[in-house]
Amino acid sequence: MDGGTVTLFLCGDVMLGRGVDQILTHPGDPALREEYVGDARGYVRAAEAVNGPIPAPVSPSWPWGDALRVLEEAAPDARIVNLETSVTRSDVFAPGKAVHYRMHPANLPALLAARPDVCVLSNNHVLDFGREGLTETLDALSHGGLRTAGAGRNADEARTPAAVPVGGDRRVLVFGIGTSCSGIPDDWAAGAERSGVAFVPALTPAAADAIAEDVRRVKRPGDIAVVSVHWGSNWGYRVPGRQVRFAHALVDGGVDVIHGHSSHHPRPVEVYGERLVLHGCGDFVDDYEGITGYEDYRDDLRLAFLVSVEADTGRLAGLRMVPLRARRMRLEPASAEDGAWLRATLERVSEGVSIGMAADGSLTLVPTDRDGPTQRMGPIRRWGPAHRSRPTEGRHPS
Repeated sequence: MDGGTVTLFLCGDVMLGRGVDQILTHPGDPALREEYVGDARGYVRAAEAVNGPIPAPVSPSWPWGDALRVLEEAAPDARIVNLETSVTRSDVFAPGKAVHYRMHPANLPALLAARPDVCVLSNNHVLDFGREGLTETLDALSHGGLRTAGAGRNADEARTPAAVPVGGDRRVLVFGIGTSCSGIPDDWAAGAERSGVAFVPALTPAAADAIAEDVRRVKRPGDIAVVSVHWGSNWGYRVPGRQVRFAHALVDGGVDVIHGHSSHHPRPVEVYGERLVLHGCGDFVDDYEGITGYEDYRDDLRLAFLVSVEADTGRLAGLRMVPLRARRMRLEPASAEDGAWLRATLERVSEGVSIGMAADGSLTLVPTDRDGPTQRMGPIRRWGPAHRSRPTEGRHPS
């Protein structure tokens, strides 16, 4: 902690499987069962066709690239990622899925390079290789000394938050949940004696109340509660009203930060009840460089979210977003032009907030008063009204 605040690093999907796994030191079986690609090395060749040769095998730190410098300089108190990859040797492909992700367990150093404090697993790829693959994933992460949230060997384990000490008796509590609207099959839900994810079949008031009750049951004074939720479609900036209402109900129930993911590009940023709601963080590490058809969304651009929260109250104290660009399956600094594009896009889609750009190219949430933007950090309640609901857009199988 620094000056009475706790800083969190949040990012979107970390997908170290498939093509990324193939450029690491211990590539697993490259076989895929996708409609158009039958070999994971095809994604490596597609990326090379766009941005040039990748010097495989690469070091474990390669996929993170410049993000490691960002993390070193920011020194966040807790690092939270959505690990959207099973860590397994299994070749038992989950039936009925168009895309499967797996990383060989021997490549775990590629995850450890970023030193995550919590790996959220409540997503639509963690059981891509069945419950045996999930068990191997949980074992591999545990042996690597990593905390997990959102999936487990039974429902109690899946719903138990990961607790990260951040000084004194304070903790960051991370609850992971996954929703059907992100493509998670219903039968992936964890049960009393069945492994799986902490599953939410629908974004209803009752579901929000149940999660808020879980939070209140374990949250102590001084704790910061993060709900990390896999929800919504992969593409588009429109956020459905049920998602907005669900997020608001969680904040009203005691949650301090909503860490949303599933979309392949950043989605609206919202401040509600003096708490931060990230409706979609976008991808962070993946093998998507050679995939075409969604260029308007600039999914080659990524954001590292650095969230400052008041230690005593859980209120948002500041948000810094560092633009990065994926190139040769590695994160590098985004150009000034790319950063400006992200700033303009986020400000356009995030109603009620203003996005500024610092001298170093990072993006910041600019507090406002009734007369417009100001340069001082005032009460967060003045950052503008909550984001209004919008209809959803299309989905994508990955």
